[in-house]
Amino acid sequence: MQEYEIAVLYHPDLEVDLSKAEERVTAIFKNNKGTVVSADNWGKRKLAYPIQNLEHAIYVFYTLEIEPTRVQKIETTLNITDEVIRFLITRVDAKERAKAKAAKAEKEQQAADRAESNTTSDNKRDSDED
Repeated sequence: MQEYEIAVLYHPDLEVDLSKAEERVTAIFKNNKGTVVSADNWGKRKLAYPIQNLEHAIYVFYTLEIEPTRVQKIETTLNITDEVIRFLITRVDAKERAKAKAAKAEKEQQAADRAESNTTSDNKRDSDED
């Protein structure tokens, strides 16, 4: 099994009832023996350029585990799905993901250290003023 990220742009008119469209797309993944690891809905956003005369779309990002041989079938099915106006499938690079997680953890640690040093210096100032 390989991990893929799939960005799906849904028709903006589906904003009210997006759940049916999402169920249809996740059914496509499951029918191709894929496992949805996570789904991240970014909501309705303005497109960089019009697609099918539309200015906005609903962005949903999926992380999927699937056999590489089944990706082509998913692409074919998404191409003919009415609710989907555009999609992009990319393979996740495990090394790059590990680097990104490490960088994020380091950044959070630095922020925590700064916050701790700020409270320590504030406490020292307060005791000096007494």
